[in-house]
Amino acid sequence: MSDYDLVTVGGGLGGAALAKAMAERGARVLVVERERQFRDRVRGEVVNPWGVPELRALGLLNPLLETCGHPLPWLDTFLGSMQVGRRELQADTLHHTPFVAYYHPAMQEVLLQAAADAGAEVRRGARVVGVRPGPAPAATVEQDGRTTEVTARLLVGVDGRSSSARAWGRFEVAQDPDFLCITGLLLDDMPGPDDTATVGFNPALGEVSLLFPQGKGRARAYRVRQQAARRTEPGEPDGATVIAAIVAAGAPAELYESTRVAGPIATFSGADHWVPHPYRDGVVLIGDAAAASDPAWGQGMSLTLRDVRVLRDRLLATDDWDAACHAYATDHDAYYGRLRRVAGWLAEFFLRTGVEGDALRDRALPLIAADQTRLPDFVGSGPDLDADEAMRRRFFAED
Repeated sequence: MSDYDLVTVGGGLGGAALAKAMAERGARVLVVERERQFRDRVRGEVVNPWGVPELRALGLLNPLLETCGHPLPWLDTFLGSMQVGRRELQADTLHHTPFVAYYHPAMQEVLLQAAADAGAEVRRGARVVGVRPGPAPAATVEQDGRTTEVTARLLVGVDGRSSSARAWGRFEVAQDPDFLCITGLLLDDMPGPDDTATVGFNPALGEVSLLFPQGKGRARAYRVRQQAARRTEPGEPDGATVIAAIVAAGAPAELYESTRVAGPIATFSGADHWVPHPYRDGVVLIGDAAAASDPAWGQGMSLTLRDVRVLRDRLLATDDWDAACHAYATDHDAYYGRLRRVAGWLAEFFLRTGVEGDALRDRALPLIAADQTRLPDFVGSGPDLDADEAMRRRFFAED
């Protein structure tokens, strides 16, 4: 008899959501979260429209909307300085859903409380310092100077892009070459509409700007550019420099003219890295530990929620959790693979500079303007797109 059915290494979005989902179905769950108080860091803070049904399926949509969740039913798109689209997401996305944005530390508190209310044991200020995979997997937990070992039917690594659980579980990691990087910052006193997400593409510069309001004048802004361009810049830019670059790339200046930086600034590589088949020997990976998708396309939060819902459903369908986790891993390979494939198309289309990139856009953009179904609906459909060769050829005007 193990101490727990599940132990989650991490209590963020994925760990808390899975803990709630399984504890409310009667599982004995331990959440190990190293932070006693969540702090602001630059990271994803929006669930794409295709991820909102996952929130609903996990019973998390209403708790978030009642506390820190902020729906964004509109999406404005710019190409250079020209607005080329205003989309009512609830009218024309696959699931008729908006973006849902939130302040990350507030979201973590809400979800951890939901997990505790469902019956999970939550240890704050604790950390897993080792994992022993195998038929009876175990985790070594350190808290308040004491070290204990706990056993579980299943250990869940949900400790982010630099996952220690992944290393302890001896998983193989694959990674794309560096191409893009993303810089994020938190803004207050934003004057623009707080119901509209904004994305701006500047193919000539190989840059994208993103803006996601969180309500009450707060928003998270991001600048995406090529790694080669970043290497020419001295050090980490300050807030004024980042905002100036976003506006110079074509974002509406009026959205930024009176804002102030309200948090840290950080830059991350956009290169995908992932684990093929993220389960082995009693250890399963979800969220960024399993697959960190390029944050330039904002799929990470939604992908984590898909992982949680699929793993939950597989575990509840059978008492053979080894078979259930292998099935989850196979599912994960398929839907993450589709996300990565389409993200690669978008990067090549919008951010590849030079003669070949210009020729591709000159050929395809007039056709997309006449028929917008040629553009893959990555925001609305995510991994539910077919993402086959016929879709790529139609997008690139090769049909």
